[in-house]
Amino acid sequence: MFERFTKDARDVVRGAVERCAGAGVRTVGPEHLLLALLDRQGSRASFALAALGLADRSRDSVREALAQSRRRAGLSRAETDALAGLGIDVTEIVARVEEVHGVGAMAAGGRAGRPGFGREAKRILEQSLRMALAHRDRRIGDEHILLALTTRPGPTAETLADHGVTHASLTRVLYGDAEPRAS
Repeated sequence: MFERFTKDARDVVRGAVERCAGAGVRTVGPEHLLLALLDRQGSRASFALAALGLADRSRDSVREALAQSRRRAGLSRAETDALAGLGIDVTEIVARVEEVHGVGAMAAGGRAGRPGFGREAKRILEQSLRMALAHRDRRIGDEHILLALTTRPGPTAETLADHGVTHASLTRVLYGDAEPRAS
């Protein structure tokens, strides 16, 4: 599948691996793909993000929201709220774990060697292929990775939506009113 990726998309994948390794995390997740996309300049995804108002200051807000999600062991606000409905206070659990083990203790730990792609990151990359095919694009670009990130529930899509980047708004910016075909 990677032979179908444009240079920009391959750079995002490499950037995600670097972000993951730099954080000392063992598995590349959707948040690493988004962080790598935020680092891009001059690509279709970066132009789309800028068109949707995700400027430098907003990008810092996205990075902070993803960091907070990692501190909660990758739980989204919806998952945190659901647990609260069961009487489980995730904030209190995080505070107690960090009190004993240090800040960020609930984030995935590190290991030696190159990080591998987790199940969710693999699904995002597979979904990016479907996005490209649905829009009749021959190659998978970084914009397709960004589109795919908006379709999978979880902290990454939630953070993007909080910053005005939804699948619908992104599709409008990238393709206008053109409807993708079913795939």
